[in-house]
This record gives sequence, C-alpha cells and structure tokens, in this order.
Amino acid sequence: MAKKKSKNSTASNASAVTEALRQIVADTYALLGQTHLCHWNVEGPSFFALHTAFEAQYTELFAAVDELAERIRALGAYAPGGLGNLAKMAGFAEIKENSTDKEMVKHLSQLHRELICNAAKARDLAGDAGDAETEDLMVARIQVHEKTVWMLESYLK
Repeated sequence: MAKKKSKNSTASNASAVTEALRQIVADTYALLGQTHLCHWNVEGPSFFALHTAFEAQYTELFAAVDELAERIRALGAYAPGGLGNLAKMAGFAEIKENSTDKEMVKHLSQLHRELICNAAKARDLAGDAGDAETEDLMVARIQVHEKTVWMLESYLK
C-alpha cells in the first residue's frame, strides 16, 4: 500500500518544484542572452550557418522561457525577472564578444548541458510531487537541449 503524503510534505514538494522552475527560467534566459550574443558576433567561414542556427536557438528559447514562466504562475508562484536578477540566479559564465566560432559553439553546448542537469532535477522534483504537467514540461525541455547539444557538438567534429 502506498504511503500517503502529508499536507505539509505536499506543500513543501510544490514549493521545491516552483523554485526549481524559477531556476530553469533564469538558466533559459541567461542561455538566450548568450546565444543572442553569439548570433550577433559570430565571424568566419561558418558565419551564415551559425548566424542562422543561433537565431533559431534563441527564438526557441524565448518561446520556452514564456511557457516556463506561465507554468510557475499556474502553480501559484511568481516568475523571476529583471536581467540582473536572472543573471545572478543562473550564474552562467559569459563569453567574450570576440570569441571564435568554435569557442562560441563549445560555450553554448556547455550551457545547454548545465541547463539539462537543472531541468533533470526539476523533472525529478515534479515527479516526486505528483506534478505530471511540470514533469512532462521538463522532459520536453531536456529533449530540446539534448538535441541542441548534439547539433552544436557535431559542428565541433
């Protein structure tokens, strides 16, 4: 027989889920900014391909951050905002504007990997809390980031 969760345990799990989602919003927004920076500043023989790829990536991230923030609101919490606050929450390393194309790709791949780790934590917390909708959202986000890592790292080979 399954153990019934107490009301306090359920509230605590829900709070942990919203905090994890807030982190994903911050991470996603920081990654969006870094991807946009790479889009603007990429140079070299691969300019056209990377410029286009980075645009597709930051456009997808912009839509995703909105969906994530709306999920937080649907759970009754407030979404984080403000560029300084989001950057501080994410804590992602930033790349220099004059980085090479390969440095940009490697940097973005690493940020996607960090986001995958945080999304997996959020997924697991949502599963523990019985929040199938958030769990599903995290599974979908992880799939997007894993595919992006594959594409970015394929460029580096």
